[in-house]
Amino acid sequence: MFWKHKTPGIPDELFETDQEIPITKEEVRAIVVSKLRLNDGVAAIDIGCGSGSITVEICLQTKSNNVYAIDFNKKAIDLTKTNLAKFGVKAITMLGKAEDVLPTLPKVDAIMIGGSWGNIHQILNLATDRLVKGGRIVIDTILIETTYKTLDALQGLKLSGIDITQASIAKGRQVSTGTMMLARNTVTIISATKP
Repeated sequence: MFWKHKTPGIPDELFETDQEIPITKEEVRAIVVSKLRLNDGVAAIDIGCGSGSITVEICLQTKSNNVYAIDFNKKAIDLTKTNLAKFGVKAITMLGKAEDVLPTLPKVDAIMIGGSWGNIHQILNLATDRLVKGGRIVIDTILIETTYKTLDALQGLKLSGIDITQASIAKGRQVSTGTMMLARNTVTIISATKP
């Protein structure tokens, strides 16, 4: 196993990646995992798993055999499987649209939504239905439109403790004259609890 620490935020370079498949950057992952408020043995779903970086982090935090990773892209599912194996953890990977897969899954303690493909209202409804009472849901968004649609959808779901965090991260890069800070995409992280 490449990460022998309990803290989230595994360095990005430890994951297998592909230019076509997104990876949630390590600093955002650390925030997302903290907002999920995971414990040993909890069940969780990662919707839009991409490279599987969040799925791996969830597995390491929960030590659970009840973690599900969903993506409609076969390359993403294959990459997630590769990263799960690399870090010595297991999750159930499911190829398909979240709208089709979510109704087939059991109730869980935590759900991460990293991709909605423009259908956030339906996905949030289905995801909330899959949460146990007291369960946590976290959504990360890059587009302003997705943030707006997410907040609009959450209002109708009667979730409690809606929290909005916006992370603007810059990483240092060495250049010939010193260190230059390069900005990454600003990410809005929205979390809530099912009462």
